Amino acid sequence: MTTDDNLPSAPDVAAVHRQLLAIPGQLGIAYSGGVDSATLCALAVQALGPDRVVALLGVSPSLAADERRIAHEVAAQIGVRVREVVTHEGDNPAYVANDVDRCFHCKDELFTRISDELVDELELGAVAYGENADDVLRPDRPGAQAATQHQVLRPLADAGITKARVRELARELGLSVADKPAAPCLASRIPHGEAVTPEKLRQVDEAESAVRRAGFSDGRVRHHGSIARIELPVPELGRLADDELRNRLLADVRGVGFAHVTIDLAGIQSGQFTMQILSRREVSDD
Repeated sequence: MTTDDNLPSAPDVAAVHRQLLAIPGQLGIAYSGGVDSATLCALAVQALGPDRVVALLGVSPSLAADERRIAHEVAAQIGVRVREVVTHEGDNPAYVANDVDRCFHCKDELFTRISDELVDELELGAVAYGENADDVLRPDRPGAQAATQHQVLRPLADAGITKARVRELARELGLSVADKPAAPCLASRIPHGEAVTPEKLRQVDEAESAVRRAGFSDGRVRHHGSIARIELPVPELGRLADDELRNRLLADVRGVGFAHVTIDLAGIQSGQFTMQILSRREVSDD
């Protein structure tokens, strides 16, 4: 990782450092291994040193196995210690019901676990997470409400750092996840109103692993009962003309329990299920 001496002393980076330096004791960072939380961890290590920063990785059936592995690899690259926090959002009927506020219940569970179990043990002076300035403008992020209720800091957003700027900083810091696609939790692949279950999460995890093994740079597997609807980057759809690749992917996805496998010609659509419901509600309110 690039050291503080080599990082350009940009005003937004300085603003993040100032906010972090004002924190007494240890800083806990809600960490996923994605570019936002990884960049925040790296900036925190610069400002406070590795002994005062701990990456808090929420672990439950909604975390993909590959994402858990990558999170530890990236943390080792940054030089930040990881503490896994086992969460039990699946025990909450409101989370299982899978309304548009599902992410609130997931984040609320994580931040509650941190508050109840780790603040005193780790001597945390504050907890932060990797919300950026673009996230603030999105209507489909109810998890931000949980962060506000738990007084979780958002240094990147407060410094006006956008997603594009996060990636730029990650490259300057030498982080391997600088260009890593977004990886929302597995529950986001299940349509709202359909129950989130460990079995569905397992199917999505294993099916998306098959997509990655097939060599696609990104992908989502939406769970529609017996049907797996695969979203891929539009420029890569042409690869499915290869009979061997297509048949192997079909067999692998069927092998995790889906009877039918379809490809969505619209490509990857971030926040699709939530935005559809929010749009319908806006029309209804009008």
